[in-house]
Amino acid sequence: MTPQEAAAFANQFANDDEIDSLLVDLLRAPSPQTDLQEADPNLKKFVGGFVAPRLEILTGSAAALDGMGNVLWQSGANNGEPGLLLMGYAMTFPAGGMKEPYSGAIVDGAQFGIAGSCAVGRGACEQKGALAAMMYAAAIVARSQVKLRASLYLAVSLAGETGRHDAAKFILENNRIAAKAGIVGLGTANRICLGNKGRIDVEITVRGKSAHSSMPWDGINAVDGARKVLERLDRLALGNEHAGLGKATLTVTQIKSAPDISHTVPDTCRITLDRRLLPGDDPDAALRHIQDAVADLPPWSVEVTRGAFMYPSEVSPDCAVAAAVRRASRALKGQDGEVFYSPAALDAGYLNQRGIETIMFGPGDLRFAHTDEEVVSLQEVRNAARVYAGLAPEMLAN
Repeated sequence: MTPQEAAAFANQFANDDEIDSLLVDLLRAPSPQTDLQEADPNLKKFVGGFVAPRLEILTGSAAALDGMGNVLWQSGANNGEPGLLLMGYAMTFPAGGMKEPYSGAIVDGAQFGIAGSCAVGRGACEQKGALAAMMYAAAIVARSQVKLRASLYLAVSLAGETGRHDAAKFILENNRIAAKAGIVGLGTANRICLGNKGRIDVEITVRGKSAHSSMPWDGINAVDGARKVLERLDRLALGNEHAGLGKATLTVTQIKSAPDISHTVPDTCRITLDRRLLPGDDPDAALRHIQDAVADLPPWSVEVTRGAFMYPSEVSPDCAVAAAVRRASRALKGQDGEVFYSPAALDAGYLNQRGIETIMFGPGDLRFAHTDEEVVSLQEVRNAARVYAGLAPEMLAN
């Protein structure tokens, strides 16, 4: 099927009122990040009690829950030939200071510098605009009864704000997914994200000796040791630059000392670091680089441990899925899909690591993410639904 035929196909089975209604309903159903993260019962209730049943209504076919609680839907031939994976997200940033985070209100976008109407709600521009578009794309494909030679998969991950690949890893390792191309559905303003930075979280623990603060000479102040550590890290060279992603970064995100008692020289100070990785960077080498930089710092002892990790990602502008999205955008809107790179850490890196050539694409401007004015353009969601749906017959039809 040509891109023009795929665009006509998507338009034939799409209904903008239905897309808008689905988006509003998703925004009215809270699914915020909590300390329990993917195991949170309220998040599982959103996915199992709302997303899966609504997907079944939209498509007329079953949407299964896997062992973690992620939703899996599939259409097309299941013959082992690699297909296309759409990955959306359930978890949003917490409500924070947003006055009506779950209103789903429709407002004039002019006040936000956006043409046309927008929907308001937590996760609108980050996860839920893309999720609505992906769910409706599944409905278009199902209603059309188009014959696909390979599978179209929609996976709705419990993640979205965890900063780890846990849910994506579970989806690929515990479900029968054979895909050669993928799209991660997060807000890109319907631009094509060809790559992103990876990340390792690093914790440095500096240990000294406690004493009463009236006699500091009897102790070894761990905060003083932490200051020495930071001075060494400031001099650390992080390697080459990337044309689209710029420099790798090393950022202090948290410092805590202990014991939390008044008039006491602290014997422990913990520094949390965010080390961003460029495509091709070795995370183990990055960790060793930090370890070597802060080694041998008497009278303090220093321990460096690695925390959560996400892979960097990069695909060619001419890769199959990016080219298909570009053609679909041209056929639907008369313009090529703009490409860019993201400094954020995303599941695209993990999917590419597993041999699924993956980009990020979805409605929503991330400058509104995590703010008190989170919105998404209705037209962007409508367009994204059509692009996602049009890819199925173009890339997978007989």
